[in-house]
Amino acid sequence: MLSCGEASGDLYAGALAGAIRRLDPGARLFGFGGERLRAAGGDLVGDYRGFSVTGITEALAMVPRYYGMYRRLVAAARAERPDVFVAIDLPDFNFRLAPAVRRLGIPVVYYISPQLWAWRAGRMKTMKRIADRVLVIFPFEEAIYERAGVPVEFVGHPLVDLVRGGMPRAAFLEEIGLDPVAPTVALLPGSRTNEVRAILPGLAAAAGRIAAQVPRVQFVVARAPNLESSLFEAAGAPGGRPPVLVDSRTDDVLAAADVVLTASGTATVQAALHEVPMVVVYRLSPLTYRLGKPFVRVDTYAMVNLVAGERVVPELIQEAFTPDAVAAEAVGLLTDPVRAGRQRAALRLVRERLGAPGASERAAAAVLRVARGTPRPAV
Repeated sequence: MLSCGEASGDLYAGALAGAIRRLDPGARLFGFGGERLRAAGGDLVGDYRGFSVTGITEALAMVPRYYGMYRRLVAAARAERPDVFVAIDLPDFNFRLAPAVRRLGIPVVYYISPQLWAWRAGRMKTMKRIADRVLVIFPFEEAIYERAGVPVEFVGHPLVDLVRGGMPRAAFLEEIGLDPVAPTVALLPGSRTNEVRAILPGLAAAAGRIAAQVPRVQFVVARAPNLESSLFEAAGAPGGRPPVLVDSRTDDVLAAADVVLTASGTATVQAALHEVPMVVVYRLSPLTYRLGKPFVRVDTYAMVNLVAGERVVPELIQEAFTPDAVAAEAVGLLTDPVRAGRQRAALRLVRERLGAPGASERAAAAVLRVARGTPRPAV
């Protein structure tokens, strides 16, 4: 049984489910997810679409729906008696679901562990109580969990396998009606409805300022699956021309871009794997930000910076996220080849630290060991 609640979690769940089926063709999979999990052979008890939000205040509005899904999943676990339950990220939901499933005598594996080392560190005690095994995807996480006494394995980042090289730049840009040699900026405003509403208007305003300073610049917006078209009306027409909206082809967009303006999150890792210079932004509701800030334990937010151990890409968070600031960073990367080259070199090192290919297979093997009650092989 698996539980994930957003586009990136469904991507990882689908890859994990496929790897489990390759290792054990007779395995049956079911749970809470989306089309990626379904395509890999999982039976959906519930579909995550409409559940995915960020922020404390935003999540409160979802409590009734979350509770209904929680009850359906606990009932499914009680009826089906899976050999193992895999919680994938989504801590505000899975931290409540996992204990209920574990009380049924079902072991719990937590995959794509939430960033407990970054904020609300007290949740590490909860993780130790609810998880039989934690599978982490960033190299620095393993020691943190080991110090806390949590059974942990570093399996590497699944995006190392899942990120495709993308179409050749010229072919892709010509296909979507853009100039294959003009400066190209990609906008990735997030995968959740509330993220796009909060972030896209600022990126669009920044795009207008970029267009005023960089001749012939053109813009592409990567739209995550299951988002309404009306959300992207805020993209406007920077430089007098609307950006091209591309559905579910983020790798092609990133492979063609000279610079990416991206919401903080999984997209920053995806951009790093393409070694494309980026400016990272984020904005929560003011109340959510004020409530959450005292619990934050890191001074950088972008995952690529955390993996690098230093600030290799600019971050513009909350009040610092202004159109002028975003445009200044982007124009610098577009017009200064040395600066862009330094960032590409730093992203190459980030890519190397994300682990070798085969993360989903290693995670699947770990899940099956827990399901079968077999020990982890000695290193």
